[in-house]
Amino acid sequence: MYVTNANQAVDMADFAQFPTETCALPETRLAAGAHLFREGDAVTRIYQVVAGVVSLNRLLEDGRRQIIAFGLPGDLVGFPCDGRHHTDCEALSLVRLQPFRITQIDCATGDPVLRARFMEAALHEIAAMQDHFMMLGRKSAAERVASFLIALDARTGQDRDGQRRVDLPMSRADIADFLGLTTETVSRVLSQLRKSRVIALDGIHRVVFLRPAALRALATGDCD
Repeated sequence: MYVTNANQAVDMADFAQFPTETCALPETRLAAGAHLFREGDAVTRIYQVVAGVVSLNRLLEDGRRQIIAFGLPGDLVGFPCDGRHHTDCEALSLVRLQPFRITQIDCATGDPVLRARFMEAALHEIAAMQDHFMMLGRKSAAERVASFLIALDARTGQDRDGQRRVDLPMSRADIADFLGLTTETVSRVLSQLRKSRVIALDGIHRVVFLRPAALRALATGDCD
């Protein structure tokens, strides 16, 4: 998942589970904190997240961490760069993933239907990544956090008891490393949104949208 245009509708068909009839590989399960792969590992599998959330991250030269993306149900993780993984992949919760052999999407020997689906997913990821990094360069801290909540809601939000609720399996530090902010800034913005009655915090891992229109206006920079 990347943070893209808050006004752009999300087509959940883009994140539908891929056909597994020809996969013949059992699901991979990871506990929170476990790594699926490390940066530099040789790529033998590409994975689709079935349940749970993973982070794709790299360490900067000064030791700081940058989270490149979050993998939510339906997302693909593990696309190779010169045959190797270019990020670490860490489970942020109990995770189930469906693996696909890299040979299944090989141009010469792979399944052409599956290969076309993977190519479409890869192009979608590139476009979303471009939007995300444009957002990082142009938005304020409050706009980034609001955009993140809107993007997460579009993928995993649920209506419960007449309210829109979004689970946050990631920590404040994870969100900060994803948005290019400090943990303190993320916490401060969430507190400000709570005090303004834009959101409510149900513990540290759930957000309730009290005024969704106000949150969206902040995300798009239309808030006075």
